[in-house]
Amino acid sequence: MRTSLLVALLLPVLFGCGKPAQEKPRTGPPPTQITVTQVTSGDFEVVEETLGTLEVVADPKVGAEVAGRVTKVFARTGTAVKAGEVMAVIDQGDVALQNRADEAEVRRLEALAAQQGRLLERQQALVAKGFLSKNAGDDVAAQRAAVVAQLDAARARADSSHRNLGKTQVRAPIDGVVEVQIVAPGDYVKIGDPLFQLVAPRQLRVHLPFPESAAPRLKKGMTVRLTSPSAPGRVYESRIHDIRPGIVEGSRSLDVLADIDNDGTLRGGGTVNGAVAVAAKATALTVPEQSIVLRQAGKVVYVIETDGGQKKARQKVIKAGAKRGGRVEVLEGLAGGETVALDGAGFLTDNAVVAIKEPAKVSGGGAPPAAKQ
Repeated sequence: MRTSLLVALLLPVLFGCGKPAQEKPRTGPPPTQITVTQVTSGDFEVVEETLGTLEVVADPKVGAEVAGRVTKVFARTGTAVKAGEVMAVIDQGDVALQNRADEAEVRRLEALAAQQGRLLERQQALVAKGFLSKNAGDDVAAQRAAVVAQLDAARARADSSHRNLGKTQVRAPIDGVVEVQIVAPGDYVKIGDPLFQLVAPRQLRVHLPFPESAAPRLKKGMTVRLTSPSAPGRVYESRIHDIRPGIVEGSRSLDVLADIDNDGTLRGGGTVNGAVAVAAKATALTVPEQSIVLRQAGKVVYVIETDGGQKKARQKVIKAGAKRGGRVEVLEGLAGGETVALDGAGFLTDNAVVAIKEPAKVSGGGAPPAAKQ
């Protein structure tokens, strides 16, 4: 019994002596898991981007051109009208009476002018024969000239009152849509009173506020690409129509204008994203936007290098340029072709040990199989 107990106690000691010594754990933090990408060189557009607003180019107020009571209204809020279409009718009673009076005055003066003409002919004949003095003939000529002038003024008044007869029918000045109906049947309106507010949505103007620093790069005629939340996936193309000479007070921005033909999708007062390509480079170095990290030294990227069998991140200070489509142009600091940190770059420091992991892949190995017919 004692022998068996002694053997049992010695066996672990004997087997333990035969095992190799365990390796000490490595000191220091574990490698940072990151993904990487390459610094690429290729075509790159330098684009100025901003958020702009849409404005209706033509939005006239249709007012009364004659005084009177409104008898009929044909156009309501939201009604589409064509240029020349009758929108409302004003009672023409007073205007018609005025026109009749003006035409009567014209006829009276026409008769008087004819009489003065015949008298002038007789007076001139008598002056020629020496029966009347030349002064008497000149007086008759002056009287006839005065009557003719009065006749011309009367005809102008008659034409004006006749035109006013047509103005009792309120017509649309342009093709558009009635935004606000102000007048109603039975209202008495005076000359100049607003009756309708029209908008012409087919032609819109885009106001694009760009920073003051972009002024040297923006020129009239440059192509503008516009997108709107009202038309997802659609790109409208236009050109810079004008650049306001002053700086907008408050926002301290440059107001750039462009016109756009609307098919009814866009609305005045809406927002658009505007992009103007100010330059194009054939061999620009670019990196993804998330590869650039802001540090005390400035904007940096982490270039991945192998050192002593380990992958390490080397901090490189860069000068960043324009941004386009999620990529940023690198003006200084990189030569091209380097491997830089992508996901996880924000957690790195200079000379940090990293472990490169593969980016997540879509399960299933590609597109799903087509559905059976």
